[in-house]
Amino acid sequence: MTDTKALYVDCPNCSTKTLWTKDNPTRPFCSQRCRDIDFCGWANEERVMEGQSDYDDLLSEDLQQGKDRLSRGV
Repeated sequence: MTDTKALYVDCPNCSTKTLWTKDNPTRPFCSQRCRDIDFCGWANEERVMEGQSDYDDLLSEDLQQGKDRLSRGV
């Protein structure tokens, strides 16, 4: 027996109730337009995730080099 209760979520962009299914390729967004608006916000750095600014300019290679130095005792 399958659960027939539909799951609806609010679109992160416009808050429209959106059905969460495999048939909705833009989920959790209600449309490609809302998905694109969200992407542009991240790309233009209008949206950011809080974090430690100490690590903002580090690359993964920098972290690995630091680990290597620590393991050698440098």
